[in-house]
Amino acid sequence: MMNKCLDEEFCLLIEPIIENEEFKKTKAIAHHGITRYEHLMRVSYYSYKVTKFLRLNYQETTRASILHDFFLEETEDDNKVSALRRHPRYALEKSLIYFKLTDRERDIISTHMFPVTFTPPKYLESWIVDLIDDVAGIYEKTYSIRMALRAATMFLMIFFINYLKFK
Repeated sequence: MMNKCLDEEFCLLIEPIIENEEFKKTKAIAHHGITRYEHLMRVSYYSYKVTKFLRLNYQETTRASILHDFFLEETEDDNKVSALRRHPRYALEKSLIYFKLTDRERDIISTHMFPVTFTPPKYLESWIVDLIDDVAGIYEKTYSIRMALRAATMFLMIFFINYLKFK
């Protein structure tokens, strides 16, 4: 994972959240083959970079995107589909316990799974987080496949180099 704290402003924006004891628990939750904390950091960092570049409200986007999956467990009656649909609400409810959120931040968190959730985002920043979350999720879910392909490629290269060397 890249070192996002080379960007001092990004670190200052997320510091009050990542220092929260309840939020730190996301470091122990598996999510897309990594931890939920790592996923939240990735989505937040890229959302920060894109919205800052576009001169949008990057401060609120950064805060909301680091909270978009801030929940510790689904309920027992959640299957895969209902978990996808309900987790933005869980994240929003959990975030509101610990943090004061603006309307934009609430919208970013609650609509980050559109169109799986049926309410479309109101703000351009919400659409950006939705898209970045999708791309990050695909990237993270394919990590083990990419590593297996990399290992297989290395094995084949070593095999063929040795084969040609001893022929």
